[in-house]
Amino acid sequence: MNKLAISLAVAGLAFSISATAQAAGDPVKGKATFAQCAACHKVDNTGKSTIGPNLFKVAGRVSGTLPGFAYSPAMKNAKKTWNDAALDAYLTAPMTNIPGNKMPYAGLKNPADRANVIAYLKTLK
Repeated sequence: MNKLAISLAVAGLAFSISATAQAAGDPVKGKATFAQCAACHKVDNTGKSTIGPNLFKVAGRVSGTLPGFAYSPAMKNAKKTWNDAALDAYLTAPMTNIPGNKMPYAGLKNPADRANVIAYLKTLK
C-alpha cells in the first residue's frame, strides 16, 4: 500500500472514531445544557407537562403521543420515533424539522451540545 492510501485510511479511521465518540455524548454535560430547556420541559416521572411536553422517557417515544399534552397537529402528524437521529435533526432546527410545531426555539447549533443533550435524555427512564 502506498503512503497516500495509508494516510487516507488512518485519517478516515480517526474521523470515524471521532464522529462515534461525539455521537455518544456526555449526559452530565447534557444535563447542564438542558437547563435552558427546563424552563419549558419537565423531566420527571409524574407525566405532567408545563409549557412543553414532559421529556421523561422521550427516547423511543413517537412524537405527539404523550398523554395529556396538547400537541400541535404538525407534531401529532409527524409520527417521528425519537431516536438519536430524529432528536438530533429536531434539536438542530425545530421549526424547519417539523414545520407548524409549537416550540418557539431556533435550535441547538453545536453538534456536541446536541449529542450531550440526547445522551442526557436517554438517561431519563
